[in-house]
Amino acid sequence: MGRQERHRKVLRPLLRAGIEVLPEPAPASAIPHVLGWERERSFGFCLVDYRDPRFVERLNAAWYDLATSSGLIDENGEFLLMLPRGTWTAEEDRRRRTMHVWRRVRLLDRWDLMGAGAASFLGVRSGHPGFAALALDNSVWLLTDTYETGAAVYAVRDPATSPDVLHTLESVAKENFYKDPHFQREALSWLATHGPQR
Repeated sequence: MGRQERHRKVLRPLLRAGIEVLPEPAPASAIPHVLGWERERSFGFCLVDYRDPRFVERLNAAWYDLATSSGLIDENGEFLLMLPRGTWTAEEDRRRRTMHVWRRVRLLDRWDLMGAGAASFLGVRSGHPGFAALALDNSVWLLTDTYETGAAVYAVRDPATSPDVLHTLESVAKENFYKDPHFQREALSWLATHGPQR
């Protein structure tokens, strides 16, 4: 898989959505993303109804308001975003259903994560997003998902200190229920280096 193919299949669609994928790797301390955290860690939930005539615009605004107020985006506009491991199109990625990995990205001046982004790697189609972002310092996960009546954004405080998240990571490390050996190794490595001391 060459550089041109990666640019055509992955980087260009993300650039159209206003996301620049940076060459620097994600920090080693970045906690692998898993489901499961204590309800009290969630905050800033905002649901936008599909019937809203300005649905994509309002969902973009809700995401940005929460991203800036929660500290997701640093002073350089950078954060971590879950993206495919390989070099394939968004459609191929959806068929593969493999676990994504953190990539360091920068939010550009003009962006559309809920429209153009959701049509590429950040959802299933325009207006139907589903993606996770992480602050570079692990302080917050920002999640976007679709529901029956609309799409929502919400945040989770300090996922790396969540007992439920740590328990899920330990389960992944033991059982690999996501059926992804790369992700299992990442969970094991993160727990060994950054997990709670035994």
